Amino acid sequence: MRPLPDPVRLAELAAVVGGRIDGPHGEMRIERLASLASAGPRDIGFLSDLRHGAEAAASQAGAVLVAEAQRGALAPTAVAVVVDDAYRAFAVLAEWFEQRLAGPAPEASIHPSAVIAPDARLGAGVSIGPYVVIGARARIGAGARLASHTSIGADASVGERTRLAERVTIADACAIGAEGLVHPGTVIGADGFGFAREPEGWRKIPQLGGVLIGDRVEIGANCTIDRGALDDTVIGDGCKLDNQIQVAHNVRIGRDTAIAGCVGIAGSAIIGERCMIGGSAGILGHLSICDDVVISAMALVTRSIRKPGFYSGSFPLMDNAQWERAAATLRHLPDLRARLRQLEFQSRDRS
Repeated sequence: MRPLPDPVRLAELAAVVGGRIDGPHGEMRIERLASLASAGPRDIGFLSDLRHGAEAAASQAGAVLVAEAQRGALAPTAVAVVVDDAYRAFAVLAEWFEQRLAGPAPEASIHPSAVIAPDARLGAGVSIGPYVVIGARARIGAGARLASHTSIGADASVGERTRLAERVTIADACAIGAEGLVHPGTVIGADGFGFAREPEGWRKIPQLGGVLIGDRVEIGANCTIDRGALDDTVIGDGCKLDNQIQVAHNVRIGRDTAIAGCVGIAGSAIIGERCMIGGSAGILGHLSICDDVVISAMALVTRSIRKPGFYSGSFPLMDNAQWERAAATLRHLPDLRARLRQLEFQSRDRS
């Protein structure tokens, strides 16, 4: 991260995160937020896990965000900024630095190359970049920002202060709420994968639903969220989706669920609130996952999950602790097989 043009007092940063400085170091000047490995005497880092204790002990950081219980892991030269949750404090401080480095937001403007339907409705302070296309009866909320080559379909809507990056597509009759962020290349509202088999091949089933996305949703780059066949595909408020995720038609995702990259969710699956789904996991269609479920990376969910917990494995999916015991047993199968064969030979010899 590049340094601030004007270094800031450590006391000001501590106030931003609600932290307490260990000692009389409030006037220390800080230039950057940095990792423990790369930080120097004018940088602030963070320690959120004692697995990085050795890195913290060797760090040259001038100050470190740290919880009370982990202060002893810091290098002798580092000044502790004691907080309740170091990772959350890092997130707050990263946002603070981002705002200072970005400078004031660009003034609202509409690029002359944009193509906007006469009956589209644009709120106050909207910013529209080059070659944006906005379809008939579309609604763009106040303060929304649409980057270049974004396409908004007929009857679609974008909420207030939502930001769409380059080449985002929101198809006809799809909607995203307020204060969202969609990264480049994502397509919201493409046809779901619906076909009926016939003797001559496949008949396409028109996808007549839409996509409804709530407020404060962030969607990564190159994701695809398909429209519903009849009912809408729904993503609840506060959800966070990583890059290259496939959400099929009629899927419903509860609020504040986080999904890591390359996850595939098949049609009509229902995912509860506050779930966490690891990278490259797969969820079969027409299943239900209850609230507060954690699914490991690369897991394959083949049945509904009705009890909160941590689940792992591909075949079969099971409770994480049970899966770890099974995986440990699996590693010993060659030895167990050899012992079993030896016992069989001994039994034959005795008979």
